[in-house]
Amino acid sequence: MKVQAYLAFNGNCQEALNFYGELFDAEIKNKETYEDKKIDVPASYRQRLQHAELKGKGVHFMAYDASPDTPLNHGNQVHMSIDAENKESGKQLFEELSGGGQVHDSFREREWGYFGRCTDKYGISWMVNNAK
Repeated sequence: MKVQAYLAFNGNCQEALNFYGELFDAEIKNKETYEDKKIDVPASYRQRLQHAELKGKGVHFMAYDASPDTPLNHGNQVHMSIDAENKESGKQLFEELSGGGQVHDSFREREWGYFGRCTDKYGISWMVNNAK
């Protein structure tokens, strides 16, 4: 069994994947736009991503730009979780992810290790953890 996250964006999927790819040293793979699909979407959607994957060492998730018939609501139903290798890398990841977004729990020491929770500038919720 394999469980993966599939993130939905409102027209800025490519921008978000570029950001995450640089942050996590991962590559965008299997990128498809709406261009040649038999889907009823406006011409302005044709260059948006219908599917893409971000793959790297320890990173693999899928993403797309939701079509107009799939309204997006910001919510807290999904969190991406990162187990950082050490406190320093966890702190750096947290600072970069929370930049331009919202910090819910600052990255600090907890009883099990270091932890922080934020929503990034694209509306995706993240938990960064480093166990002792």
